[in-house]
Amino acid sequence: MKLYAPWERAFKKVSTPFEHFLHAQTTTGIILIFMTILALILANSPLSESYAHFFHTKIDLNIGSWALSHTLHHWINDGLMAIFFFVIGLEIKREVSVGELSNIKVAILPILSAIGGMLFPAIIYLFMTQGTPASNGWGIPMATDIAFAISALVLLGKRVPTALVTFLVALAIVDDLGAVLVIAIFYTEQIQFLPLALAGGAFLVMLAFNRFGIHMVLPYFVMGILMWLFMLESGVHATIAGVISAMAIPSTPKEAPKHFTQETKNLLEEYDNYPASENNLLNEQQKAILSNIKDRINAIGTPASRLEHDLHLPVALIVIPLFALANAGIAIDFSSMATTIMQPVSMGIILGLILGKVIGIFGVAYLAIKLNIAKLPKNSSISQLFGVAFLGGIGFTMSIFVSDLAFINTPELIFQAKVGILVASLFAGLFGYFWLRFLAK
Repeated sequence: MKLYAPWERAFKKVSTPFEHFLHAQTTTGIILIFMTILALILANSPLSESYAHFFHTKIDLNIGSWALSHTLHHWINDGLMAIFFFVIGLEIKREVSVGELSNIKVAILPILSAIGGMLFPAIIYLFMTQGTPASNGWGIPMATDIAFAISALVLLGKRVPTALVTFLVALAIVDDLGAVLVIAIFYTEQIQFLPLALAGGAFLVMLAFNRFGIHMVLPYFVMGILMWLFMLESGVHATIAGVISAMAIPSTPKEAPKHFTQETKNLLEEYDNYPASENNLLNEQQKAILSNIKDRINAIGTPASRLEHDLHLPVALIVIPLFALANAGIAIDFSSMATTIMQPVSMGIILGLILGKVIGIFGVAYLAIKLNIAKLPKNSSISQLFGVAFLGGIGFTMSIFVSDLAFINTPELIFQAKVGILVASLFAGLFGYFWLRFLAK
């Protein structure tokens, strides 16, 4: 009998073409909750100074006269998060190529909803912070945390139709693409054109690899690292290199899969012709046949799909948890919490992620459905769509990431932003979950 964690058992009830993707996002969401709580405990305990000092430890990389020196916090946000953005790039590419975003009739609803869900939070935030330096943080409430949002839906099991889960995934993918563009265009202070040109050259080399049919991962990895280094020096945020690199990874198989079944059957029949040994060890011929089968499986797969599959686990278990641990730890003074929440930054983010997301996602979707521009996801209701719009207000990972970019060298505004993000994400997640569980028809 197999044993499953509660969220794994609930996941078994969801049957979509990308259930591994959903499972990975659910696992990420569960771990994110744990690491966020741990970060908050550490930041408000006697270990708070050690916690802060640990993430401000300098880590140097020296090769001859060339040196790269950053704090551990910086390495996580600019280095490890590039892997996270690389996976986002692969997800975007898959969705556009063969996923929900490949069919414009199906994709129009999540695309319009995502655009609305980005515009209205930004407008509300700008209204709340107009005329202050804090207005630069308008990009913070635009983001939806796909891991948290998907986790809530998957845990609801059969109460939420599969089509609605797919809608939220597609919406979050478009949302991620929007966040990447905002970071690249609006949160780049000063551009150094020579490193940027070199980064572009590295990308062209990767495209050439793809064009000439190179399916080995190593050449792309080397050029991707070079692109990241050049981006780091260019002034454009280095994590953007992750998304751009993903666009160059081959997403077509090396060999056509049409003959795979018959050729594999022939190899298996040949494998069965060799008698089993007494100690159950394989002979050299059997090993060669199994190696041949493995090569054929790899040949009909694509580097993009393999990388997305292989990287989901390290991103879920290492990258995102470390990011949460390094960034979610804020020292909370409960006596001044109400004052902090009422600050323009915090209130702008709270209203943006809750009110703005609901108006943008649900409002735009409702209009699109009523105007026959799009159709309601199969077997779902308007009431359920309203609950999903609230889950779209969980901004956590990307919102925290953008807040660090928007308020560089302004720790007070970063603190207010993180308080707003935590409060809004907690409310949006709980309200959306309980609405879908107990109130939605």
